[in-house]
Amino acid sequence: MGQANHVVVVGAGLAGLAAALHLRGAGREVTVLERADHPGGRVGRYRFDDYEIDSGATVLTLPELIDDALAAVGHTRDSVDLRIHRLSPAYHARFADGSDIRVFDDADRMAAEVESTCGPAEARNYRRLRDWLGRVYEAEFDEFMNADFDSPLDMVRTPRSRAALVALAGLGGFGRLGPRVRSYLRDERLTRLFTFQSLYAGMSPDDALAVYGAIPNMDTCMGVYFPEGGMRAITAALAAAFTAAGGRLVLNAEVDGIDYRRSAGSDRISTGRGRQAARHAEAVRTADGRAYPCDAVVLTADIGSLPTFGLRHRRGLRASPSAVVAHGTIPTEVTAHWPVRAHHTIEFGAAWAQTFAEIAARAGRGRLMSDPSLLLTRPALTDADQFIDRAGRRFEPLSVLAPCPNLTAAPLDWDRLAPAYLRELLAVLEQRGYTGIAEHFVVDRLDTPATWAAAGMIAGTPFSLAHVFRQTGPFRPRNLPRGVDNVVLAGCGTTPGVGVPTTLLSGKLAAARITGSRAHAGTDHRVSVPT
Repeated sequence: MGQANHVVVVGAGLAGLAAALHLRGAGREVTVLERADHPGGRVGRYRFDDYEIDSGATVLTLPELIDDALAAVGHTRDSVDLRIHRLSPAYHARFADGSDIRVFDDADRMAAEVESTCGPAEARNYRRLRDWLGRVYEAEFDEFMNADFDSPLDMVRTPRSRAALVALAGLGGFGRLGPRVRSYLRDERLTRLFTFQSLYAGMSPDDALAVYGAIPNMDTCMGVYFPEGGMRAITAALAAAFTAAGGRLVLNAEVDGIDYRRSAGSDRISTGRGRQAARHAEAVRTADGRAYPCDAVVLTADIGSLPTFGLRHRRGLRASPSAVVAHGTIPTEVTAHWPVRAHHTIEFGAAWAQTFAEIAARAGRGRLMSDPSLLLTRPALTDADQFIDRAGRRFEPLSVLAPCPNLTAAPLDWDRLAPAYLRELLAVLEQRGYTGIAEHFVVDRLDTPATWAAAGMIAGTPFSLAHVFRQTGPFRPRNLPRGVDNVVLAGCGTTPGVGVPTTLLSGKLAAARITGSRAHAGTDHRVSVPT
C-alpha cells in the first residue's frame, strides 16, 4: 500500500490498542478514535454511584500477550502499574447432583482434585487429556493463531505450516472436540469442564473442531488470571503506554464514516460482486464533523457494522450465541452463606446437549435455556479493593451471565422479556443454594441481545462469528477487506477469532499488515514503508 506514516485506529478496545502499540513501536504516527469516554471496548467498564464493574470479558488467559503489546513501546506491567494475579482455582464448578469440582492449572493439584472426586483411573485419564490439549495448542499457535492468511493455501506453503498441519491431523484436530475429550474421560462432569469452552467459539462441543482444544488448554492448563482493578485495568494500562509513547487517543469520538478516493495507479480489484475500482481511505470522519486524515486505517468495529464504513462482509455468516448479563451488588452477609466462595463459579444444569441445542440453534429455532447453566463472577474475592462500604454494611459486585440464542436464532422482544427472565434466573440460583440472591441482588445494569444489537454487534451477540469450519482459520473473514487498499480489520470478527488472547493477536497481526514487520503464514508479504 506504499507509505503509511499516519495510521488512524478506530476503537480503543484490546484489538485497537494492541494494533496502536505495535504501530507506534514501529515508528508510525497513530491516532486512536474511541466513541466511549474511556478505553476498553468489550473490556470496558460500567460506572455507578460508588463502584465500577467490568462490562465485558472477565476471563484472562495468556497475559504474556499484554506484555508483548507493552514491550512494543518499551513498557512493562510495572511501568504502567498493571498487577495481574493467577486465580487458584480458575473456576469452581457445581453440578446438578450436588457435587462440585475445582479447576486448577497445576497438573498435580488438578490430578489430586480429579482423584478425590472421580477416582484414580480418571485422574490418569486427566493427565492423558492434558497432554493432548497441550500438543494441540503447540501445533496450532504459531502457524494458525499468530498468523495472517491470504488464502487457505497459506496453510501448506511453508515447511513449518505443513508440519503443523500434519501434527494437528495426527492429533485428531479435525475431528470434533466433544467426542475427542470423551475418548479420554469417562466422567461426564469432567467432560463438561474441558469442553464448555467451545461456547467461546460459538459452538456446541459435539460440533466444534477438536483444534479448539487450544481454548481449554489455555483455560485449564495455562492459567486464568485477573488484574487488580478489574479487567478494565488492562485497556487502561495499554492506553497509558500508548499515550506515553507519543500516541494520540481521542475519546468521545464516534466514527460514522471513512472518506475514500480511487487508488492512484490502481486497476480493479476482484470482489464477490465482480470487479470494482480499488479505493483508498484518506480520512476518518466523526459524528461531530471532525475529519482525521490518514495513510491507513485499522478498523476494529464489529463485523456487523462494516457497512457503516463503506465495507461489506460476505453473505451467510453465522453468529455465535449471545448472553444475558446482570451486573450489580449484593450484601456480603448474604453471600457469606452461599455454597461456594470463588471468583468464577460455573453452575451447570442437568441438561447439557439440550442446552447447546437451544442456544446454538439455526435461524428461528433458538430457545432460552430450559435448564440454565450460569457463570457467576465475584471479583472482590480476588481484589479486595472492589468491596463497597455503605453506611456500615459491606457489599460486593456480582455479575451473572446466562448464555442465550442470538437474535437470528431467536428474535425475542428483549425489552419486554428481560426483567421476567432475570427473575427466573435468580429463582433458579435461589433453588441451587444461593439463598437471598433473588431478594438482595440489586441489579444496576442488565445487558441482553438487544443491548449488543444497539451497539452494532452482528445478530445481537458480543461473541461475534461462530467458529464453524467455514469461518475458521484462513476461512474466517480476513483482515484485508476487499475493494480497499489501506484498511485493515482487527477484532474478534476477523482472524484469528473470539477471545481476549486472540483479539490481542488480531491487533498485532493488523499492525503487521501495515508495517510488514513479520512474514505471515505461507509467504512474506512485506510492503515498502518507511521505518
